[in-house]
Parts: sequence; C-alpha cells; structure tokens
Amino acid sequence: MAVETLPESSSWMVAAQQRVQKYVPPIVTFVLVLVLWELAIRVFDIKQFLLPAPSKIAEIYIAQFQVIYQQGFRTFQNALWGYAIGCGAGIVVALFAARFSSVTQVALPYAIIINSIPIIALAPIANQWFGLVNPGSKIVIVVLLCFFPTMINTVRGLTSASSSTVELMRSYAATELTIFRKLRFPIALPYIFNALKICTTLAMIGAIVSEYFGGPISGLGVNILNNARMSRFPLVWAQIVVASSLGLAFYYVVSLVERVVMPWHISFRYQND
Repeated sequence: MAVETLPESSSWMVAAQQRVQKYVPPIVTFVLVLVLWELAIRVFDIKQFLLPAPSKIAEIYIAQFQVIYQQGFRTFQNALWGYAIGCGAGIVVALFAARFSSVTQVALPYAIIINSIPIIALAPIANQWFGLVNPGSKIVIVVLLCFFPTMINTVRGLTSASSSTVELMRSYAATELTIFRKLRFPIALPYIFNALKICTTLAMIGAIVSEYFGGPISGLGVNILNNARMSRFPLVWAQIVVASSLGLAFYYVVSLVERVVMPWHISFRYQND
C-alpha cells in the first residue's frame, strides 16, 4: 500500500509553525513583563534605588556596553577555567569510583555531604590562600561548585545499568571495556550532560559571587558590588543582564553539544517528530 508523504513545502510550513508555537509565547511573555515593569515604575513612582525602569537600564546598557562586556568576559574566563577543571575532574573521579564499587560505597556519601556545604563561604579562605586579586582564588571556588554535582551524577549514570543487562553482555564474552563503551557510558551520557548544564549556571554564580569578597577591579562581581554601594543601580542591573546573557549563552552551547553527541536520546527524537 502506498504511503502518502507531505510535499516539501508543506513539511517546511509545519516545521515553521512548530517553531513559532515554541518560541513566540516566551518572547511575548518577556516583552509583556518589560512593558508592565515600565508602567509600574511610572504609575507608582518607584524610586530608582529600589527598582530602575527597563528603559533606564537599556540606556545604561547601550552606553556602557563595551566596558561591561569586558568586565563580564574577565569573570567568564574564571568561570570557564573552573568549569573545565571541576567537571573534568568530576568525570575522571567518577569513572574510577564506578569501576570499583567499594570506592563508590565509601566516597559517594562523603561527596554528597561535602556538596551540601555552602562553597561560596569558602571564598575568603581561597582569597587568603591564593591572593585577593589572583584568578586562582575565584577558579578554585568554581571548581568546587562544579566538581561534586558532576561526579555524583556521573557515578549514578555509570552504575544505573541493570545487573541483568550487564550479565547478558558478559554471557556473550564482552570485556569490561566493551561493556563500558556499549552500555555504561551511553546510559551515563544523559546524567553527565544534565550535570554539565547545571554547572554552567553554577560556574557563573561562583565566579561572580566569589569576587564580592575581593578581586581585580576589572571583574564583573567587584564592579557590581562597588556600583551597588554607590547607588548606581541602573548600571548594576545592566551588569546583571550581561552576566545573565553570558550564563545563558554558555548553557545553550553545552545544550548544543549534548544534541550533537547524543541525537539518539528520546527527548531529541520527540523534538524532531
């Protein structure tokens, strides 16, 4: 029996309609929030130090664009270094821990306990160890913030394969390396990427907040704190916009890598249908 297929133009229109349905509502909501925000400032005469108007924030953002993004990229470098080291070390330690179950049973509870410590509170200690303006004092905070979520998620992913599936592969004389490549690692990939995406925001938060305790004047966190002290709140909000945009771009880059690495995952199949 012949199967009817949609013309290419119809398929394109359906895809375009799906994209419109996906992206238009959040854009409309965002614009509506900005309009209501602006109206609330004008109608209720809210003072600038409490909440500046979006128009004023946009004015400062445009005027100080280059300076703010230079500060943002300086802080983002620390976030990126800490992210790479923390996530990389977390994955390596998780591979070792998952390979030896006794290590997992001992190390995982301690990792969960340490992860519950407010890492940001260690920033003054890191400043004392590495120096107030040394990037290392900021990077180490980001490393700690990213290491434990990545390690815990990766261990859970690598050990989530059912014992019956593992035994089935062993019955076919599969080596541990083959089981890792064909079974454990593919199952662990969604867990790993979930951690990597979570850590994009943790990295930016850690890099910025650690600068509140002291850092180079060219950093975003230091400037946010100094401008807030001098009541330059429209500029503070413009800097927050820059920090958010960098964090959001970082998140979407990792999401794109996830889509390229594991297009077979069920969530992407549903999106493509």
